Amino acid sequence: MRIILSEDNEILRKSLSFFLESKGFTVDQFSDGKDALDAIEANSYDLILTDINMPGKSGMEITQYVRESLGSDIPIIIFTSSGVEQTELDSFDIGANEFMAKPVSPAVLLVRINKLLKTRL
Repeated sequence: MRIILSEDNEILRKSLSFFLESKGFTVDQFSDGKDALDAIEANSYDLILTDINMPGKSGMEITQYVRESLGSDIPIIIFTSSGVEQTELDSFDIGANEFMAKPVSPAVLLVRINKLLKTRL
């Protein structure tokens, strides 16, 4: 299973990537939303993990592009440090499957990933 991880916090990005790779996933990681979007267009992924506030393109822009321009139903989980309820509602409105507040628990993330990927198989 191939995951794209778009997160500008280097420590979080590297630690989540290491954790997911230890669970058998292949992870392509990006610190810039535009670079992540270019990779999504060029490659086939099973899951998108993205921070909402990214340089280049935001997680919201990535989600909207994947849903509307690419017409893809690939599962998307959005991370944010924002505690604003409207942000979570907006994420679901544009097509995110899951929304997780930071700090992200790797164990909870794994449960959500497995749940999303099982429903696609």
